[in-house]
Amino acid sequence: MDQTLRQRLIDMVEEARRMRNALAADGSLFVGYNDTMRATHNAHARSLADIVDSQGWPDTATAGADGAAAAWIIAQHAIGLPRFMRACLEMIEEAAAQGRVPRWQAALLTDRVRWLEGRPQVYGTQFDWNAAGELVPLPIEDEANVDSRRALADLTTMAEGTKQRREEARQSGETAPGDWAARQADFEAWAKAIGWRS
Repeated sequence: MDQTLRQRLIDMVEEARRMRNALAADGSLFVGYNDTMRATHNAHARSLADIVDSQGWPDTATAGADGAAAAWIIAQHAIGLPRFMRACLEMIEEAAAQGRVPRWQAALLTDRVRWLEGRPQVYGTQFDWNAAGELVPLPIEDEANVDSRRALADLTTMAEGTKQRREEARQSGETAPGDWAARQADFEAWAKAIGWRS
């Protein structure tokens, strides 16, 4: 295991977490995609891209379980770089198929990419506020069989996942947007401008 690589990945995630907590505390985190958070996510994604170019995907053998999880978190946050995020998904899918990273990492990144592209998710891991102010899973493909797919990815049931996500939102102070329709319109415009949607 490369301890320097492991620590570099963990440090980036810790930096982003500290920034997220500070922005959540003053309320600015939940108003669009905060510019400071965006810049941090993009910088970390570029650092991860350099690592991947020189060493391949950081898996549990090369970066330890926590380092590999940190690499996955950085990929999850790379929403401003669609091509890179899709490339990360391919690498994580391969690593998960080979047992080099947990299967749930590929599942969550699959759902995130599909959501950003405007497609239904597969595993039901991505949530957002609806017009009634409830935190709900985004649309799920073949929803009747989602728990079977979640089990294959080592995820809890949809009911348990929903309960956990709502508790996370409560603990972090995340609340429904004041103007749901405007937030949706802003997101659609951003997704098109970034290149997620045409």
